[in-house]
Amino acid sequence: QVQLVESGGGLVQPGGSLRLSCKSSVSMRGIYFMGWYRQAPGQQQELVALIDLYDMTDSADSVKGRFTISRDNAKNTVYLQMDSLKSEDTAVYYCGAGGGSWADKKFIMDYWGKGTLVTVSS
Repeated sequence: QVQLVESGGGLVQPGGSLRLSCKSSVSMRGIYFMGWYRQAPGQQQELVALIDLYDMTDSADSVKGRFTISRDNAKNTVYLQMDSLKSEDTAVYYCGAGGGSWADKKFIMDYWGKGTLVTVSS
């Protein structure tokens, strides 16, 4: 059983930065995909960014150039560096772990954290 614990959320002004962390209870060397997802009030969950075991990454168009996903297998932790934050980035951010295929663009997260709230407001 993989347990994921997110941290780093909070209140930040537009244009500011936050770094989210997600720590896994087991070694991430056996987890092919780690991802960050978010869900804003009244909206569906959406994929924010993904990273695979070989550090290949992809992110949603809405965050490209502003958000960076990375993983530190030695610390069993995946990060989401969020810069130039906008009010529309306000959401609960969830960390997920699982498998999938870049070719099919299908990703199945088998394990989820409980989420961390990011609020972007002046």
